[in-house]
Amino acid sequence: MSDRATLVFDDRFVDYDFGPSHPLNPVRVELTMQLAKELGVLDQLDVVTAEPCTDEELAGVHTPEYIERVAELSAAPPPDPSIGLRTPDNPVFGGMHEVSALIAGASVEAARRVWTGRTLRAANIAGGLHHAMPGCASGFCIYNDPAVAIRWLLDNGAERVAYVDVDAHHGDGVQTIFYDEPRVLTVSIHEGPQSLFPGSGYASETGGPGAEGSAVNVALPPGTSDAGWLRAFHAVVPQVLRAFGPEIILSQHGCDSHMDDPLTNLMLSIDGQRASYLALEQLAEELTGGRWIITGGGGYALTGVVPRIWTHLLGILAGAPIDPETETTPEWRSTVEQLTGVPAAQLMTEGRSVGYREWGQGYDPESWLDRCVQDTRAESFPLLGIDLSA
Repeated sequence: MSDRATLVFDDRFVDYDFGPSHPLNPVRVELTMQLAKELGVLDQLDVVTAEPCTDEELAGVHTPEYIERVAELSAAPPPDPSIGLRTPDNPVFGGMHEVSALIAGASVEAARRVWTGRTLRAANIAGGLHHAMPGCASGFCIYNDPAVAIRWLLDNGAERVAYVDVDAHHGDGVQTIFYDEPRVLTVSIHEGPQSLFPGSGYASETGGPGAEGSAVNVALPPGTSDAGWLRAFHAVVPQVLRAFGPEIILSQHGCDSHMDDPLTNLMLSIDGQRASYLALEQLAEELTGGRWIITGGGGYALTGVVPRIWTHLLGILAGAPIDPETETTPEWRSTVEQLTGVPAAQLMTEGRSVGYREWGQGYDPESWLDRCVQDTRAESFPLLGIDLSA
């Protein structure tokens, strides 16, 4: 086994491009790779490429009819809103089947390398397309690469896979695909469905027949900031993961929970997001012997937030976390300023505290946040055999 973590990357990932006015602009991936390279993070990772998923691999998650239609539209793109394409969220573009299959293939390659023991940790930052459903595109997502990777793990002998989603949006596609699968635990901590797409992820969504307790949802109030988010995370996520006992963890790291994100209403800082990544790393070390697969996800503060926090993520993956006081590089700042016309961030921190009040210090029924957390604990903990006092 290599002592170095793996990043699966291909320059063609930037072809996943819905157009210049779309929020999911591939410049966020380009700027992440530039910053990670210039700060020396990529030197500490094995960077490899991957093959696109075959139609057979995609069909472990998506319907054959949907895959066939995406391939047809990819070659000659007329509108087809019946499968969620040619909509404002998911415009059709040439080559979309090929690049979507490549991104899914990268997540499968990350899973393969970890599961077969070639490395303990692997990442696909262009992945995390967690909204895609079996028969339709949704929420900027054409093929659900985390779900395809999880299906590969199950097909290759995994019995307990934990999926943890810290994107501001509910990980609805992955949950839907594995809702009746007791071998997969899906955990999503997100802005509540009353105020944000996709309108799901209530605490009462706990898994289907025969898989009760296999879905855990922490739906947060809009406006939740670092201290509240971390309080909620630590009140639920470690407990459910320990009760489930995963062999491997796959986590989705959409960073649209940031206060500057234009599409969401959470108020985290880069420092708070970094703290959540370190917490997941520690849980992987504790529960799976370090076997950890990560993907990217949402994040629409394209230049100021996504590149910095995902560079932190890659540093954590490499086992060499970046000091938050590290300066961004002059070359990266120049690129950002040329793109935006405004000064770029000077540091890898926003100088925020990552302290929080632990759940054991007391539940406040007057707090909207605490009521949301308590709802999740009340719904999910008994199904997983966890004492509510934990």
